[in-house]
Amino acid sequence: MSIDMSQFHQVFFEECFEGLEAMEFGLLNLDTDDIDSEVINTIFRGAHSIKGGSGTFGFNEVADFTHIMETLLDEMRDGRRKVTQPAIDVLLGSVDCLRTMLTSIQDKQNVDGATVGKYKAALEIELNGSAKETVPAASARTEEKMANGAKAAIEDDCHAAEQGWKIAFCPYLDLLKTGNDPVRMFRELAELGQYTASVNTQDIPGFYELDPEECNLSWALEVVGDIPVEEINEIFNWVEGDCELDIQPFTKKIAQPAPIEKEAEPALPIQEIERPQAIPVEAEARADNGAAKPEVQQTDSDQSKTSPAKVSSSIRVDTTKIDTLINMVGEVVITQSMLSLIGENFSMAQLPQLKRGLSQLERHIRDMQQSVMNIRMVPISFVFSRFPRLVHDISTKLGKKIELKLVGENTEVDKAIVELISDPLVHLIRNSLDHGIEMPADRLAAGKPETGTIELNAYHRGGHIVIEIIDDGRGLDSKKLIAKAIEKGLIDENSILGDKQAFELIFMPGFSTAETITDISGRGVGMDVVRRNIQSLGGNIEIISDFGKGTTISIHLPLTLAIIDGQSVAVGDETYIVPLVSIKESINITENMLNKIAGRGETFRLRNHYIPVIRMHGIFNVQPNNKSKTGEGVIVVVERQGILCGLFVDELLGPQQVVVKSLETNYRRVEGVSGATILGDGSVALILDIPGLVRFSNR
Repeated sequence: MSIDMSQFHQVFFEECFEGLEAMEFGLLNLDTDDIDSEVINTIFRGAHSIKGGSGTFGFNEVADFTHIMETLLDEMRDGRRKVTQPAIDVLLGSVDCLRTMLTSIQDKQNVDGATVGKYKAALEIELNGSAKETVPAASARTEEKMANGAKAAIEDDCHAAEQGWKIAFCPYLDLLKTGNDPVRMFRELAELGQYTASVNTQDIPGFYELDPEECNLSWALEVVGDIPVEEINEIFNWVEGDCELDIQPFTKKIAQPAPIEKEAEPALPIQEIERPQAIPVEAEARADNGAAKPEVQQTDSDQSKTSPAKVSSSIRVDTTKIDTLINMVGEVVITQSMLSLIGENFSMAQLPQLKRGLSQLERHIRDMQQSVMNIRMVPISFVFSRFPRLVHDISTKLGKKIELKLVGENTEVDKAIVELISDPLVHLIRNSLDHGIEMPADRLAAGKPETGTIELNAYHRGGHIVIEIIDDGRGLDSKKLIAKAIEKGLIDENSILGDKQAFELIFMPGFSTAETITDISGRGVGMDVVRRNIQSLGGNIEIISDFGKGTTISIHLPLTLAIIDGQSVAVGDETYIVPLVSIKESINITENMLNKIAGRGETFRLRNHYIPVIRMHGIFNVQPNNKSKTGEGVIVVVERQGILCGLFVDELLGPQQVVVKSLETNYRRVEGVSGATILGDGSVALILDIPGLVRFSNR
């Protein structure tokens, strides 16, 4: 019975993309002056896992490419090769290449062979170009066995006219316990071409010490023929991690035996599974002559080809959250059974017991709802983890020195928000890199440290998550912003704006203060889209800046998009939901308490301030009911980006949790409305979008 391996592909790709993120994070944090072996081990494990999984699922292109990365990393972690910045740059580019390969395979598209070849050549030159300084040594066990007879069998034997492979296969003692059979692999090798084997029995213990479940043999194998290395690798894929293995091609150009110790052709380290083919002679010549390595810095055109990893459709959940949910379900089942017994022979004497049971059921369902919502919550680090690489690449390109600080990475937020907030944050970070942080010379001249700082901070505040992008750069010049807006015709020349209003100008479509257009910014496109995207999530964005000292951009988002706490309000015969987090207070008023401003609407005096009033009847074209006609009502004071305004409604109906349904998906987008919900009586109530409602009313 054959197993359909495609059913495991989705999990494989998700784990690969997670592994690539871990590798990228580790490479960015490698300090060439103070090497942390655990960081290198983490990077190596990521490459090793991707290679093993790719081989298992038959993605040989990925396995072969990752194998070269793994070899380079293995020499670094064993101390046989120095960790240098050029090597880190090559590995970072290779991580990008791997991500592109996996995305192409996931989308069932062809892998870009030219790009893969470029990065593979860079890896091979990095691996073999400094061979004279880094002659790898075989493990002690393998050296001993080769010294006892196997070595002679795998040396070059003047195969000048032959093609084939030499294989040194040294299983670990517990290989047989994993279900692997070396003889089966040898039979498969024999089917590929002319096959010979030499076994080393030197390590077999005495009869009384012999464990029949341990493998004490090692082999030197040769297979002659025009055989692709992929076919050799495929045979040994199943013993990955359970042996030491070295696969080398026959040398065509050399007519005399070449000692393994010769510096010009070092043996690659005998590792767990397949070894790459020898680097081509032309590439070796370029490396030996000190020629420049292939450019591995990803260009903009490369990046345009690179598709981001697909949004994961699954969530990894802590088992304690699952256990809590299971306990809640158990409580609901017990309560439901109790209510069923009451219902079978119900009498009025059981009414108090019925009420207690329903109250208990309501409490359990509320707790279960909270448990389910907690399962959707994921750390914001899923978004933050991509920015160290972004800052590294752009700061290098701009010639700036920038340190990125991540704070509050474990702050949890709804997975839907995590998926949608990534692009706006990328744009804001790029703006801070390009416009915010000055060049090192300019910073020194201003009395600042040469290295600029960008801090990405996340924390909870009430029912919101707040994400802050803080930089210590040049800040925003309100006078320059106003002048540029007048120049572009975005505001009137006689406009008088305060700093806060001036900062809002950068969110106007087409606004930009950049002197030159670059591939990073300067076209005046993006900040308006950033605000629109954030507002579509039910959030808002605000800017605080001190010219010459820095800028703070704060994004306020709801913790979840699925369920919100709201206040039901009546407008005529209709019911609307106002998000509770937007409400500051509610005040009963009469018509004569409102102040009319000719041509500007109405205001209400709230203590020592006047706030604008939005009449909900007029916004939604709702006929007033009898109570509305008397001029009585309620002002619901709401906050929009630090500015207060009042919603004039007929009455408050009470707070309640509501399940948000997308109006745009089921109908169309409506200005001032963020969604809809179904009330207990089956009727539909619209959920108000406060920022959108204020914008709509000001038109």
